[in-house]
Amino acid sequence: MTEKSSPLDRQVQVINIGLERFTADLREAGVPVVQMDWRPPAGGDKKLLELLDSLHERG
Repeated sequence: MTEKSSPLDRQVQVINIGLERFTADLREAGVPVVQMDWRPPAGGDKKLLELLDSLHERG
């Protein structure tokens, strides 16, 4: 009989898009992690985002 492998048997690798403290905790635990510096487009400002979208549609 062949033993099935589980995803939990593999080393965890993480890309974190969010709180940097989460990245620090993972590093302290020895988990390979990359911290992404992501922010919402237009800083989350809906009116500015609509303006940018309208400019994109023209181009």
